Amino acid sequence: MQMLKGMTSGSGRRPIITESTFLNADIEFPDPSEVNGDLIAVGGNLSTETLLSAYSRGIFPWYSDDDPILWWSLNPRFVIFPERVHISSSLKKKIRKNPFELTLDKAFDMVISGCRDVSRPEQEGTWITDEMRDAYIQLHRLGYAHSVEAWTDGDLAGGLYGVSLGGCYYGESMFTRRSDASKVAFSALTGVLIDSGFGLIDCQQHTRHLASFGAVDMIRGKFLNTLSEELKKPTIRGNWGGVFPDFPDSNLWRSLGGQVNLR
Repeated sequence: MQMLKGMTSGSGRRPIITESTFLNADIEFPDPSEVNGDLIAVGGNLSTETLLSAYSRGIFPWYSDDDPILWWSLNPRFVIFPERVHISSSLKKKIRKNPFELTLDKAFDMVISGCRDVSRPEQEGTWITDEMRDAYIQLHRLGYAHSVEAWTDGDLAGGLYGVSLGGCYYGESMFTRRSDASKVAFSALTGVLIDSGFGLIDCQQHTRHLASFGAVDMIRGKFLNTLSEELKKPTIRGNWGGVFPDFPDSNLWRSLGGQVNLR
């Protein structure tokens, strides 16, 4: 199941592009609060500097191979407050069975490829273009993008990836090859985010899947204000497998009955 990008070519949500939405040569993003609509800008590039500038302003890229780079800031924004996450009874039972080995930042390339290649009934093709994949792999190498992997007998059963700045984790996509693999991975990640002081998970667009975790709509102005406060916190850079060596251990994970293997 795709985590965030629910907008597809067949969804009817197509951008209205005017001359004013094209980025200038300096790639200066407009203030989303001053833009009427979800589409903030068109063009530019996917360099690390551009992506970090966009995320820090509550803007993210989403486009297909046939489009120029499109930059969005949705109103409303779908978010999860980590401390209010909801874990269903059925998912708690799955977690207690310990069906997966969970890791952080062990196979980022495999996770983003899994998100790109998995078949999605509601979507034709993929928004994770080669250009997009390469850009987020570079973000990962620089310690800004992070993945969670769920393994079964050495095979990647599912996972998710996103970008971390300050106290916000911007979820990008998730996939699963085994039942509930990505849900278990997300639950484990949320526990670590809570313990590390993260106050916001950006889910971007409404999905029933994320609503089941307690995600809610937030008007864009309030989202931008909340994001601004979270970005005052220090960014935890680097390979999170080393930063959090006892993953998936967390207060939340223990309360769910998840298995902990302390090193």
